[in-house]
Amino acid sequence: MISESNRSVHTAAPHERWLPRPSLRFVAVWRRNLRVWRKLMVPSLIGHFGEPILYLLAFGYGLGALIGEVSELPYIVFIASGILCSSAMFAASFEGLYSAFTRMHVQQTWAAMLAAPLEVDDIVLGEAIWAASKALISAAAIGCVAVVLGLLSPWGVLLALPLIWLICLAFACMALIVTAVSPSYDFFLYYFTLILTPMLLLSGVFFPLEQLPSLVVSLAYLLPLAHMIEIIRPLVTGGALHVGLLLHLLVPIAYTAVAFCIASWLFRRRLLR
Repeated sequence: MISESNRSVHTAAPHERWLPRPSLRFVAVWRRNLRVWRKLMVPSLIGHFGEPILYLLAFGYGLGALIGEVSELPYIVFIASGILCSSAMFAASFEGLYSAFTRMHVQQTWAAMLAAPLEVDDIVLGEAIWAASKALISAAAIGCVAVVLGLLSPWGVLLALPLIWLICLAFACMALIVTAVSPSYDFFLYYFTLILTPMLLLSGVFFPLEQLPSLVVSLAYLLPLAHMIEIIRPLVTGGALHVGLLLHLLVPIAYTAVAFCIASWLFRRRLLR
């Protein structure tokens, strides 16, 4: 005989439970997004590829001629490794914000998916993994350009790509939290202004973190981008690698786990109540 407490657990509505229960059916969501993206591949790549390259050329060659070396690296090499990380962050965030919101709210694609044998948790996981995959494509394109220009190590970039994908899951899940509570596209400006832009400026993309006050450095290390740069920069520039770099993975992994649970719960409350 099932007790009253066990019965309440088994009969709890999906939006009332905290922990997500995704299944392998998320692959169908990922595959659907990939097929749609292939039709828009060229303009999408130009959008995520053009601006970082302009940053690289303008800051790298412009300021690089004045600055010289930073952290024992030519400035253009220093900034190329930083832009590789920041562009991946923005690509994952953009997909988790604007594209996911369009599919959920404007096109009602998620409603159609829920009519199929898919749960909200499957859709959220599929969207997160797709956003990280999109970021990986963007990072790979920029990495190829940097390798052709002789700025980054080709083997280093190749080894960095799986780590970039893993860390970008954190940015994707964070963006999906914002999407889950957003009433419109305008709401995303708060996230860009208060979270993404400070991370871009204060996480070591354009200058070493050691130049900042200790309090700002501590705050930067509370967010994933600074840890991503600590891992990826020595890998793609041929710097010294050590076991301590793996510890920097703990923060993005923690962000991924917590943010995915929160995003799934918020979407269940929004879509199933």
